[in-house]
Amino acid sequence: MTPIVFDKVDKEYFIHYQKTLKELAQAILNRGKIREKIHALKNISLTINKGETIGIIGRNGAGKSTMLKLIAGVSQPTRGELSVNGRVSPLIELGSGFHPELTGRENIFLNGVILGLTEKEVKDSYKEIVTFSELNDTFIHMPVKQYSSGMFMRLAFSVAIHSKPEILLVDEILAVGDTNFQEKCLRKMEEFKKKGITIIFVSHSMQMIQHFCPRVVYLKNGEVQYDGETKKGVELYSKES
Repeated sequence: MTPIVFDKVDKEYFIHYQKTLKELAQAILNRGKIREKIHALKNISLTINKGETIGIIGRNGAGKSTMLKLIAGVSQPTRGELSVNGRVSPLIELGSGFHPELTGRENIFLNGVILGLTEKEVKDSYKEIVTFSELNDTFIHMPVKQYSSGMFMRLAFSVAIHSKPEILLVDEILAVGDTNFQEKCLRKMEEFKKKGITIIFVSHSMQMIQHFCPRVVYLKNGEVQYDGETKKGVELYSKES
């Protein structure tokens, strides 16, 4: 089955300006603006085939992260149809399933199950996850609330990439950790490409996009401006940015 198909997909959401009931009442009395509708994606139709590595580019607010969240199942289309077939591993909002009071080890099992692994699969991958994260025995048995941001992100990244993905969503996450760890992450991405895993890659680094992605989708104001060969898409984006 085709991993991902967007068919005339729209996504809308509202921004609410008042945080309390008092602020809302004052806004109504003063005829102030209560909320604003954002049309994040407009009539998106595209197909991503098995084993493709595709780059999603565009300025901030173009709809890139919204597209990834729809694929990840975090959000649903307002209109249109979206078909996703395969185990999705989202390298976006890393660690959102982590509990700060639990240890690194406990969070590996918790987040592994959230990402669709069985307890046995987590056990089988546990040593590899810890080794990849570069956390020693002391830190892996500490509550993650005591971790530095780099340690936290490295562990979350390591759990996600060991979740046996069929579809991998990557959102600027290769900036995790120091230079050596970033290079290790890049090598892992190359490994996934060779295995035929479908990869959707969002980045503002055109150099990285051109290195990884034979195909690119350029989004502007929630609409597809270009879908095709990467070099041409990057040139178009660079001219309009």
